[in-house]
Amino acid sequence: MGTFLRLQPRVEPFNASIPADPQQIKLGNGASIYLIDAGTEEVMRIDFIFRAGMVREYLPLLATTTNMMLAEGTQNYNARDLSSVLDYYGIFMNLYAEKDLAGLTLYFLNKHAGKALELASEILFMPVFPENELELMMKKRLNWFRISRGKTQNLAMDNFFEAIFGNRHPYGRKVTEADFGRMNGELLKDFHSMHYSPEEMTVIVSGKITGKIPGMLEESFGRLGSGYIYREDTGNILSESSDRKIRIEKRGSVQSSFRIGCRTINKRHPDYTGLKFLNTLLGGYFGSRLMKNLREDKGYTYGVHSAVSSFDLSGFMVISTDVGRQNADKAVAEIFSELKRLQSEPAADEEMEVVRKYMMGEILRMFDGPFAIADSYRSVHEFGLNFDYYGRMADTIRSVTPDEIMSLANTYCRPEDMFEIKAG
Repeated sequence: MGTFLRLQPRVEPFNASIPADPQQIKLGNGASIYLIDAGTEEVMRIDFIFRAGMVREYLPLLATTTNMMLAEGTQNYNARDLSSVLDYYGIFMNLYAEKDLAGLTLYFLNKHAGKALELASEILFMPVFPENELELMMKKRLNWFRISRGKTQNLAMDNFFEAIFGNRHPYGRKVTEADFGRMNGELLKDFHSMHYSPEEMTVIVSGKITGKIPGMLEESFGRLGSGYIYREDTGNILSESSDRKIRIEKRGSVQSSFRIGCRTINKRHPDYTGLKFLNTLLGGYFGSRLMKNLREDKGYTYGVHSAVSSFDLSGFMVISTDVGRQNADKAVAEIFSELKRLQSEPAADEEMEVVRKYMMGEILRMFDGPFAIADSYRSVHEFGLNFDYYGRMADTIRSVTPDEIMSLANTYCRPEDMFEIKAG
């Protein structure tokens, strides 16, 4: 018989290739356009972005409802006709309202670019907010809200945000059933006129961009104006709860949902990438310490995950897991044990190397195709950053040391600073 050799796969180091910043142009009204010309298919995506997220609202639900209602009736289309036209031209539309930003994303074939821009202008700047459509929408949203409040994961996350940001700030303010009855067309028109300003919108165009697009954007949007630009401070205050342990009773639940974390830095801070590395090691991927401890070794949970996220005014770190009642206290003890271990024991070189390779692979995925590039640019542009951010991220991933991770843990992940939210 012959001899078989088992070949060990070689893992070669690689460097993430960071693209150049997009080409920027200005429309006649001052709106900023960013062009990401990439890809071979005759498809484009356009993101219209506004500083019209939840942080701007003075009533809960105002930002999200305004955004959702943009396509429910305009000066020239009712909701059904608008949907039919989008379907006819194969234009996919996504409206969104987040903590800081809101906007519209359109995907379309290049040959339908003119129609896509016409409809975008109609949706963004000519909505009429019909009361009948608003009433139907709020009834549906109230039903969804009631269903979601029955889930311990949602209860835990809502109370976590309230604990770390405070109930006087939109980042932390919880929605109640009564809020759904407060929305009306006049409120939405007022919010829209204040925050959907053509002069201050950001537009990111990605895909195989034709040379006519800049002129078409100027024709569709360059002469639009809002009359005034709203910059008044909302007076919302970031604060923390005085109670570090919060319990939400959910009768009949067979498990408990935990959210453990604290407020921290955002992408503008030079320590942020190092903190992302620390988070990945702790609970940011399937081979993390928390997964090995709570899932593989102890069998307390099917999954546990940690995340570091960035808002315009702040950031936060959160550890999330769902645990059976009999193991809840033991699981929490192990989570805090892992946090203390980060502060006192340097990570082994082998563990650091695995995290380095994982995170460098994630950077590669961020630039895999024109739409991924657009997502990556948008996620830093909103903080006043550009693609240099990812170059610095790659440098940190390659060079960060175990001692630096311990230092970051002692600065940003102190167990005594953590809020512990339990719903179940």
